[in-house]
Amino acid sequence: MWRDRLFKEGLHSQQPAMQNLRPTHNVKPLSALRDKKAQKCGLRHTVYSVSGDEYTGEWKDNKKHGKGTQVWKKSGAIYDGEWKCGKQDGHGTYSVLNPQSKEYSKKYCGEWKNGKKHGFGTFIYKCSSVYEGEWRKDARCGWGRMCYANGDIYEGEWSQDRNHGNGIIRYANGNWFEGFWKEGKKNGQGKFFYSDQGQLYDGFWLDGTAKCGTLSDVGRDQAPRPPKYQIPQLQLVDMQPCWLKLSRSTMRQLPLRNKAQAGKQRCSVFLTKLH
Repeated sequence: MWRDRLFKEGLHSQQPAMQNLRPTHNVKPLSALRDKKAQKCGLRHTVYSVSGDEYTGEWKDNKKHGKGTQVWKKSGAIYDGEWKCGKQDGHGTYSVLNPQSKEYSKKYCGEWKNGKKHGFGTFIYKCSSVYEGEWRKDARCGWGRMCYANGDIYEGEWSQDRNHGNGIIRYANGNWFEGFWKEGKKNGQGKFFYSDQGQLYDGFWLDGTAKCGTLSDVGRDQAPRPPKYQIPQLQLVDMQPCWLKLSRSTMRQLPLRNKAQAGKQRCSVFLTKLH
C-alpha cells in the first residue's frame, strides 16, 4: 500500500518537471544572434553582405544611418550620400558602371526620401537627355526642365512623370509652344510660333491638336520660308453703319406685333451708343 502511494505521488510530482522542459519562446537563428552581438552602430569599416554587396559608413541600431557608400555587386552601381533607417534619405549621388569603359558615370544627383528620388535633383538618361527639377516618389513632379537628346527643351510643370500644367517647349528647329499641358499633351489655351513661316497660332488645344484659334503673321520678313500670301488684317472702320444694317435686317424678320417694341429697343440702344 505504501509503495503504491509513493509511486502515485512520485508521478504527480514529476509532471510539472516535464512541463518545464518545453521551450517557452522561439529560438532565434544563429545569424541573428551574431548580428545582434556585432552591434553595428556608429562609424564602421566596410561591411560585406552575403550577396557580395558592400557598405562603408555610419550605422544606427544595426541599420545604415548617416553618411555612407553602398556598392551593389550584381549591377556595379554605387550610392554615396545620406541614409536613414537603412534607406537612401537626404542628399546623395547614384552612379552606374559602364561595362565597356569600366568607368562610373553619374545617373542621379539630388535629394532622396525613403529610398526613392524625392525633392530637387538632376537625372541623366541613357539617351543623353537630362532632367533637372523636382521629384516625387521616383517620378518627375512639380517644376522642372527637360533637355532632350534631339535638342528640344521643355520647361514648366510636371505630374506623374509627364508634362502637366503650364509650360513652354522650344523645339530644335526654332518653333516654340507656350501654354497648358495635360498628361504630356497640349491641352487648353496656348500659343504656337512657326519660326520658319513667321506665323503665330493663338487658340485652344485638345490632346495635342489645335481646335479653335487665330493665325497671324509675326516676323514674316525674317522667316526663311514665309507663306506665299500674307494674312490680311480685318477690322471695322465704322461700326455705326454695320449696326444700323444689322438692326434693319432684324426688323424685317420680326412679326408686325413685335416691330414696334423692337423699334423702341433699337432707338434706346442707339441713343446709348451715341452717349
